[in-house]
Amino acid sequence: MRLDDRLRATLMHATARWTVRYGEDLRFAGSDLPAPDRVHVPTRHGEVPVHVYRPRGEAQRVLPAYVHFHGGAWLMRYPEMDDFWCRYVVATADVAVVNVDFRTGPYVAYPVAQHQCHDVAAWLAEHGDGLGLDGSRIAVGGFSSGGGLAASVCLQARDAGSFTPVLQVLGVPALDLASDLPAGAGMISPSLRGLVRRVYFPDPATRAEPYASPVLAADLTGLPPAVVLTAERDTLRRDGDRYAERLREAGAEVVHDVTPGADHYFLTEDPVRARSTMAMTALEIRRRLSMVE
Repeated sequence: MRLDDRLRATLMHATARWTVRYGEDLRFAGSDLPAPDRVHVPTRHGEVPVHVYRPRGEAQRVLPAYVHFHGGAWLMRYPEMDDFWCRYVVATADVAVVNVDFRTGPYVAYPVAQHQCHDVAAWLAEHGDGLGLDGSRIAVGGFSSGGGLAASVCLQARDAGSFTPVLQVLGVPALDLASDLPAGAGMISPSLRGLVRRVYFPDPATRAEPYASPVLAADLTGLPPAVVLTAERDTLRRDGDRYAERLREAGAEVVHDVTPGADHYFLTEDPVRARSTMAMTALEIRRRLSMVE
């Protein structure tokens, strides 16, 4: 890793809690919920902290769980960036939310985050009752790199037979780290993609592996239903669009929603549209998790 890459990635990692303001205007519900509990979950790469959000006054009821993986280009370790979304889902979908504090670059490289996210979700499926969670009703999801992690978790779960997610929520997902980004002036630039590759995916041979680039997986059969959210001007749009199409071809049920006129921060550019997008997604999470007996 080049010294300037490490310095830049270290700065992004260290300053995320002060520089990331995405979602502050999207706190439509759940602001009155209590602070999440912080629990440590074992993985093959050490214990991982998770933030467990529950509805107010529901400490005793066993709830299904939506397991969330935050964005940040695999370089920002800051799960609180998606606190607005976790609270919204709890308040509107009648589920618990587990926000995973997985490790990121420049301190680890692929596949550590992918493994940790899978292992947390699989552990919850087996041991969630100890946290008041119904392990038979687990959905996974994330935004941006977190969407890529959610897709990777579903592939890993299928291949290992570790657990069966009932839904995957892929918001503006990064699903192809092997290909160059299309030309354009999008928020996700070729420069950022290059940094992510060099720091978190330093071995070019691994970038096309299915758990790194799910859209390149040879076989997508046996994967759970999906909500795929893409944005019209996002340079990552082709990843989500193609994955939605391939999932349908493989027999999965897919809800694919494209936010018109928006770049990668698709929810913040049109708060009115964001309300409907968030409500639709939360309703699908609630519906899918309530279908499992």
